Order: sequence, then C-alpha cells, then structure tokens
Amino acid sequence: MGSDFMLQSPTARELYHNHAEHLPIIDYHCHLDPALIAADKPFGSITELWLGGDHYKWRALRANGVAERFITGKDTTDWEKFEKWAETVPYTFRNPLYHWTHLELRTAFGIDELLNPDNARRIFDECNGRLASDPSLTPRGLMRRYGVELVCTTDDPADTLEHHKAIRESGFEIRVLPTWRPDKAMDIDKPGQFRAYVKRLGEAAGKDIRSFGDLKEALQKRHDFFEAAGCRLSDHGLEEFYAEDYDVADIARIFDDALAGRPVSDADVRRFKSCMLEIFGEMDHASDWTQQFHYGTIRNTNSRMMKALGPDTGYDSIGEFATASACARFLDRLDSRGALTRTILYNLNPTANEVMATMTGNFQDGITPGKIQLGSGWWFNDQTDGMRRQMTALSQLGLLSRFVGMLTDSRSFLSYPRHEYFRRTLCDLVGADVEAGLIPYTGYERARLEQMIEDICYYNAKNYFKF
Repeated sequence: MGSDFMLQSPTARELYHNHAEHLPIIDYHCHLDPALIAADKPFGSITELWLGGDHYKWRALRANGVAERFITGKDTTDWEKFEKWAETVPYTFRNPLYHWTHLELRTAFGIDELLNPDNARRIFDECNGRLASDPSLTPRGLMRRYGVELVCTTDDPADTLEHHKAIRESGFEIRVLPTWRPDKAMDIDKPGQFRAYVKRLGEAAGKDIRSFGDLKEALQKRHDFFEAAGCRLSDHGLEEFYAEDYDVADIARIFDDALAGRPVSDADVRRFKSCMLEIFGEMDHASDWTQQFHYGTIRNTNSRMMKALGPDTGYDSIGEFATASACARFLDRLDSRGALTRTILYNLNPTANEVMATMTGNFQDGITPGKIQLGSGWWFNDQTDGMRRQMTALSQLGLLSRFVGMLTDSRSFLSYPRHEYFRRTLCDLVGADVEAGLIPYTGYERARLEQMIEDICYYNAKNYFKF
C-alpha cells in the first residue's frame, strides 16, 4: 500500500498526487458524537477508538465465528477484543475492511505493516502508547491530522445542540455543524415511541403538543433553532419514499389517533409520512438547506439481537423496494409548488443506481448546477466496486463533473481514510478512460479534467452546500 496504491496508470497517479491527495476534507454527512469533539479527551485504547461502535467490523467478526462477548461484551478486555480483530483481518481479503484497516494504521499511527495474530500484541501496545501521549490522536487532533475543514453531524430536532455550542465557543478551527434528522417525528407506526417522542419534542420547543398543528409549530421552532446553530442540511433515513394522496383533515385525525393510543392503519401511516415529508421539504426550501434522503434499508432484522443490543449494531441489510414512482411524485409535488430545494438521493440497493441517476435529471432547474444529486455509494456500497458503479451510472446518465463527492457516514474518528480511498478510486477510474483514449488530456480539456477531480473531491461540496 505505497503511494501509488490503487492507481493503475500514469494518468491516475498524476491526477491523484497533483489534484486530489492534499485537498481538505468536507465530511458533510457523518454520525460522529459532538460530545466527544467538545470534550476532546484522549481515547482509552485503540479498541475504544477502532472497534467501539463499528458495525462494519462487528459483522466481519461474527462472520468469522467470533463470539459476541469479544465484540460487544462487557466481560472481555480491550486486548481480547483487539486480538480477535487481528485474527479476523487476514480473513478479510477482498473486503474493503482489509484496505481500510491498514490505511487507518498507516495514516493515524505510522504503522506500515500488515496486522495479523503474530504482531497483534506489539501493534496494540504501540497504538495505546501513542494514544496516551500524542495530542494529535484525540478527536480534534485526528480531525486536524486528516485535513478536515468541516463536518456535519446527525442530530434529532429535540437535541439541545449544547455540544455544538461548546465546540464553537472553544475556538476550534474546524467547523462542526448539526444536521436536522427528523425521522422520529414520522414514526407514527411505532405508537409508544411516537407518543414519547412527541412529548420530548414539545419540551424542547417549549410547547404542549396536543394537535397536528401544534406538532408542525414545534417542528418549525426547532428548525429555526437548528438554522441559528449553523445547520445547512437535513437528512432522512427511509425504507422507501412516500407520496400518498391525503388531506389535512385526514392527517389531523391520524395524529389524534396516534396520540390517544388508538390503532393506526397501514394506509394512514403512509398518508401521514407522505404529509410529513412534504412539510419537511417545504421547511428546508424556505431555509435554503439541502435535503438528503438515504433510502432502501431493512433495519434490525435479527429480533433476538435487537433485544440484546438495540439498533445500529450490525443487523441491517439492503432492501428491495419499488419506490421510484413514489420518489417521482414526492419531488414533483415540491417542484410544482416552487418548494424543491437542493436534494441528494442515496440508494442503498445498487440495482437502483440507474433509476436514481435518471430521476435526478427530471428535476434539475437550469440554475443550480447539480441541484438534484445522485448520492455517493452508501453504506454497503462505499467500497471501490460500489463507488465505481455509482460514478459510472452518474457519468453515463448525468454529469459526474457536478458530483459533490464522498462522505464517511461513520461514527469513528479513524474513518477519514475513506475519503482517500474514494479519491484514489475516482482518479483510477478517470485515468483509465484517459489512457484508453476516451477522455482527451491536452490543452483546455486537460485543465477541465484536472479541475473536475478537484471539484469532486472538495470544491463542489463547498459551493453546493453554501458553506
């Protein structure tokens, strides 16, 4: 994994080293905990930093036959968990975890050797020694080390954003902005959780929510609060898009039923979610935000482990949803009212790459370059094959030149090498076309191509999100 890793042509190496490698990182969608950035405390061990909360690694460990007590258990030591990961790494050939593991060791700790059971204890001790003594390996130190300019966390409308405020007031030079994630305000199909959430939201907004009108007012107050805190994006995690016909009286009745604990039919759930998506879209447009839609996940498939560990622990998968028509209707409703803001569509199922690439072309406005975006390869697709497939679909059916590029979508401060992985993949993909004579690389066109690489890696995001 030398300096030319993944760069299989002279042009790829030229594009990466001279135009992509050293650009700052804008990580516009992640799940970092802002409390950790605010506190900036040293990590207790490499296990805490590297394996804590990383369900990518947890899934690989389970697939390798490692008992759960060595993954999420409380009765095993950090060394025992690290040892099991070191034993698993040599079994991850052709999984992106193999590359990510060694990119992270090399870029964060300067360890340029392959992790395996023979050297695991020495690497564990060396990493822990560095974590205990090196201030560049705290949360803020790692963000500086990787050249991060800005990150957007993922935050609930009821969150206080107190940690974002503390980060701003501390003078930290890297901007840490909140992102509005209002999924729980739509979850009327989970009645007990929904009622508890409505109460929490009302407390945050300083309003007793007793009607659907109250709900909208409380959400608007929190939307305004997020805007004042620097928020520029919303994000929505959906199984599928919703665009059912409804009227306001229907929605008010459905909300009243849910708040009173009465059953809500599947048809009413879809009507309510359709209405809420439109309300959120209108709010985002009024505030000139970008809205993001991550869709296509089947979550918490293992009921036994859901009871034991809770959500976001590695038991989700790609779903199959026929959702293109609903997506088109949803976007069209906002567009027809002049309320469609900048929008990014992320599909988890890669078979929908071409579907969503063509969808973006339906709602471009001829004013904002790349207004409707095909989001980067997401979650199970943020490996080199998935990224190539996403960029190929976008290239053939839209404008790769206007793509806003990569994000980590991660809870780990060691995930920034995913941007390097993406940039190497991008440059290798485009470089191969140059070498094959499919893209010219002289004169004006050479300058345009080099600028395209820089734009995708950095400038497009900076301009598109109006940071």
